[in-house]
Amino acid sequence: MIDRAGLAEFLWRRRESLQPEDVGLPRGRRRRTSGLRREEVASLCHMSTDYYARLERERGPQPSEQMIASIAQGLHLSLDERDHLFRLAGHNPPTRGASSEHISPGLLRVLDRLADTPAEIVTELGETLRQSPLGVALTGDTTGYTGPARSRGYRWFTDPATRELYAPEDHPFLSRMFVSGLRGIVTLRGPGSRAAHLADLLLAQSEEFRSLWKNHEIGIRPDASKRFVHPELGALELNCQTLLDPEQGHLLFVYTAVPGSESHDKLQLLSVIGTQALRSGNG
Repeated sequence: MIDRAGLAEFLWRRRESLQPEDVGLPRGRRRRTSGLRREEVASLCHMSTDYYARLERERGPQPSEQMIASIAQGLHLSLDERDHLFRLAGHNPPTRGASSEHISPGLLRVLDRLADTPAEIVTELGETLRQSPLGVALTGDTTGYTGPARSRGYRWFTDPATRELYAPEDHPFLSRMFVSGLRGIVTLRGPGSRAAHLADLLLAQSEEFRSLWKNHEIGIRPDASKRFVHPELGALELNCQTLLDPEQGHLLFVYTAVPGSESHDKLQLLSVIGTQALRSGNG
């Protein structure tokens, strides 16, 4: 059963405790509120201001689990806070660990500070949970896929367009790497896991995957240097730094270029192209 008073108070307290810079928002010169405004929280949670305001006023229908998950992520809640929010709303908390899509506040804070750098947060199955603006400019928005296609490894073997982003000479190695990585996750998570289901789908759909799966290769790691092929800028060679959230199993990938290199110059240009594209899309 929903605890409307408890839910309203918790949301209000959490909103009051957050500052704009905590969630990647500009402070502005004429700010008077001590925490975030309701409209700012609503935007972060992908809902209307009116809907969010009604929750803080102990009104409106019981929010769905999907809505509560969105609020928990928008407010940068810890796992304990997320679980508390679910219980206040009358729902059982989601599972924790590798199957969870709730990004830790610490990882979100790092990503929020990478507005001028291509970066993304992904699950162990290669499902993109969040991207920086320049990350979207580099690879396109990869957060909107649904079903098995959310996994980059799945798309690699089922959607030829996925490979266009990477240098052709790297394709054979990347195929082996994706198969090796999925093999390791299946072994780790077990036969009834999402990873095992993904492997079964690929075994049924891709001859290349079946051939590589038979080799039983394990432990093939990605190179620190990745070669991308951008549709407008051409080839970019970027270094990939990885930050792991050990509690959730999420990975933060940050892509940088050697200063003074051609790829570094192209990244600077990409930041301009990306900003123009975002403005055009919002117009």
